[in-house]
Amino acid sequence: IVIVATGGTIAGIADSPAGNVYTPAQLTVESLIRQVPQISGKASVEGLQLCNIASQYMMPRIWIHLAGVVDSLFSGDHCDGIVVTHGTDTMEETAFFLDLVNAHERPVVFTGSMRPSNSPGADGPANLFNAVCLAADPAAVGKGVLVVMNDYIFSASEVTKTHTVNPQAFESPDQGPLGTIRGGNAFFYHPRHGRPFLEKKFSIAELANRDLPRVDIVMSYAGATSLLFDTLVKNGTEGIVIAGVGHGNYSEQIENSAKNAVRNGVFVVRATRVLQGGVSSDVENPFKGQVVSRSLSPQKARILLMLALTASREPADIQRFFDQYP
Repeated sequence: IVIVATGGTIAGIADSPAGNVYTPAQLTVESLIRQVPQISGKASVEGLQLCNIASQYMMPRIWIHLAGVVDSLFSGDHCDGIVVTHGTDTMEETAFFLDLVNAHERPVVFTGSMRPSNSPGADGPANLFNAVCLAADPAAVGKGVLVVMNDYIFSASEVTKTHTVNPQAFESPDQGPLGTIRGGNAFFYHPRHGRPFLEKKFSIAELANRDLPRVDIVMSYAGATSLLFDTLVKNGTEGIVIAGVGHGNYSEQIENSAKNAVRNGVFVVRATRVLQGGVSSDVENPFKGQVVSRSLSPQKARILLMLALTASREPADIQRFFDQYP
């Protein structure tokens, strides 16, 4: 198993062991491995330091770099599985991007921690141990990119962070976890669950030498103006995901601007800031050319739209990508 480290709280150090203030992304991957000697009883591991940053600083160019490393490791038959350590703030985004571009069936498991490495009750070592155990488990083959936190196994397409500081910070609001890990053994609640079938797999080779299309997110709320929406359009955005209220609804000003944007070739995806339910096609005040996010959160809808725009510029084609997440 290759452990690919990117930084985050799991590699962080608190100013004092009992304090709340800490600096993320301080430990190297070798240090993380040394913290969990029990790993050697489950798998032969190697470490690879991709970067060492707090995950709020994560960028699409690092996603592409990570995807290229994963592809190279699997294509060269260098390992049976990969664990990615990552900060929790944007873990769900990096994991979802990788799930969309990873063409391999062997396991890729993301993990991190909510407490820094020297904190009492630090959760990083247990999470890393569980992630290695899952990456080494044949039952994880073919299930797409997975996330393991606090003993629970989640799908990259469904998981989201729901608490700012508690170790039980991740949930899949609509589907629930795929399973759990106990004593280093994985138990799947849904043994046949796999990644959604994609009619077109996005090729990391095609993405490696290009910038992804720019897509932004605008939130709606009571009294929301279209100022931010219009500013993004004027400054060259190629797509906007609206984090709407309720069933993806938005203010009248944003609605008028969204219609004008679609007429002028900007892609608009209707999502919701609500954690459960998603956005289906039977929405209020629909208009031609608007795409609905289905079950994807605004942040994941943004990623799928970025990739979809590398494959097509037809709204119907874009909607078909989203329809794979019912």
